[in-house]
Amino acid sequence: MIALSAEAPGERRSAFAEPRFARYFPSSLFSTLGSWIVRFLVGYSAWALTGSAFWVGVVAGLMLAPTFLLSPLFGILAERINPRNGIMATLAVHALIALAAGAAEALGLLTLPALLVLATTLGAATAAHTPIRLALVPRLVGRNALPSAIGISAMTFNTARILGPAAGAWLIAHFSVAAAYMVAGLLFAGALPVLAALRDVAAPPPRAGGSFARQLREGVAYARNSPGMRLIFAFTLLNGLLGRTVIELLPALNGQLLGGDSTTLATLTASAGAGSIAGGLIVSRQSGRETRLLGLVAGALASGGLALGLALLLDGLTAFCGLIALVSLITTMAGTGSQALAQLTVDEAFRGRVLSLWTVIAMGAPALGGLLMGVAADRLGFPLVLAAFGGAGAVVALLLFRRRDALLSG
Repeated sequence: MIALSAEAPGERRSAFAEPRFARYFPSSLFSTLGSWIVRFLVGYSAWALTGSAFWVGVVAGLMLAPTFLLSPLFGILAERINPRNGIMATLAVHALIALAAGAAEALGLLTLPALLVLATTLGAATAAHTPIRLALVPRLVGRNALPSAIGISAMTFNTARILGPAAGAWLIAHFSVAAAYMVAGLLFAGALPVLAALRDVAAPPPRAGGSFARQLREGVAYARNSPGMRLIFAFTLLNGLLGRTVIELLPALNGQLLGGDSTTLATLTASAGAGSIAGGLIVSRQSGRETRLLGLVAGALASGGLALGLALLLDGLTAFCGLIALVSLITTMAGTGSQALAQLTVDEAFRGRVLSLWTVIAMGAPALGGLLMGVAADRLGFPLVLAAFGGAGAVVALLLFRRRDALLSG
């Protein structure tokens, strides 16, 4: 039996107190840092090859698009295999991609077509990695340590989001682009021995077969027919349309509100990263009680919506850095809290499929929100749009929280 289901809700437990998570954590640290270095390098290579913002955007889109198409399929696969073995396979693919890019760059073969193939392959590998990783974490910790594990993962992710591009830029400045790709590949490869030593991870229980299409339909039906899962997905969607959208639109906000350059954008981005790290820390201090986590998510989103109204009153970089840090903190709390709720409440037989659907919503909502908020901001200006989105988001968060009994009913 998986430890998650063997523990009744109780007091908070640190994920680092769980031996399997403590052994797993270095691999997560290495691979997450390697991932952000590679993401930075692919964007850098696109600009260096073309000098075109269009092609940089195309490359970024190719790294994201496979998530929407492939994540649900790999969510089904995550229910059929030992997730430790699956993670080792996806990290090995990431390592090969980074090392191949480094070799191609060193040999002068990293052309634009090659980079487009590289970005697409990297996106597919990430689409496989994410649902399998989400299926692995509950097998490493008990129920009361799950929010801690998810919060720590969020802190690791956001720390790497700051350090990865900085490390990539340093490696380029002091060595070469090829060397930077190679270092990223070695980081992925360095995670493999750590995972190989993690031998006590249970495989999923035997289950009935069926085609991928049938199992995907069953997963969608399960989520649709579960009032609690619908509520969690609604909070996830709201978070993506609200706080996550603001973070994605930082370049536009920087230009329109602050008239800033790359330095001010870097400062805003660092503020967002710091807020995210703090948000992950807060979630890591929570127990496995669903009602407490739901209150945290709803309260964070309502507070975040109200905070966006401050955009009408603020002026200057320092003030906006504070606002962005606050919004990022709240967004991370809502996002990681929603993920923890999904992990805690989903039926084990549907974990991979449901968490892959959660991933699609979490990643797709900011794209839709960015389009809606961006169009509105061009016409009405960011301060008014932020205040309007924030006010509406706060109201919706409170209305959703009124349906909290659905979480306990199924």
